Amino acid sequence: MEVAPDLLGRVLVRRLPGGTRLAGRIVEAEAYEPGDPASHGFRGPTPRNASMFGPPGRLYVYFTYGHHWMMNVVTRPEGEGSAVLLRALEPLEGLPVMAASRGRANPRDLCSGPGKLAQALGVDRTQDGEDLLRGRVVWLEAGASVPPDRIATGGRVGVSVGVEEPWRFVVAGDPFVSRGRVGPPGPRARETRPATR
Repeated sequence: MEVAPDLLGRVLVRRLPGGTRLAGRIVEAEAYEPGDPASHGFRGPTPRNASMFGPPGRLYVYFTYGHHWMMNVVTRPEGEGSAVLLRALEPLEGLPVMAASRGRANPRDLCSGPGKLAQALGVDRTQDGEDLLRGRVVWLEAGASVPPDRIATGGRVGVSVGVEEPWRFVVAGDPFVSRGRVGPPGPRARETRPATR
């Protein structure tokens, strides 16, 4: 859970086969921990989620809702099954390529959701297991850290269990975050609150 807010502000880079560089600043992320009923790792490793069980710093990519790829950063030592879902980026480089992949021109709609950002970056199961620290295809760069008072937390999106955990982290007020409520878990939450670490 500590890794998710620390990922905000870092830059995710994807190099396409022809050499084109695509990049975006992470503005939204969700944590999934060992023992978490909302996590893919809750029931243990399978061929689908094997990358989630380590080593840390790898990319875990899975397919969901019949047509969306999702990107996660593996966060714990091998065997523990923990990852952070990358939910939104601020596009920085390669916007024309992202727009063509997405079929949209508005920069705010290119990477403002986990399925959107994977599509914009051309990421699919082929990149599952990539080393995000030393990779040549997909990797993370330092970027600029986000101060704790600019980070808002809230309930995770699209889960039916573990909804009470405030493990969704966003750069407060950022126009590139995905749609959806940010604030304390619960159906009536409207205000954001600073993240605690």
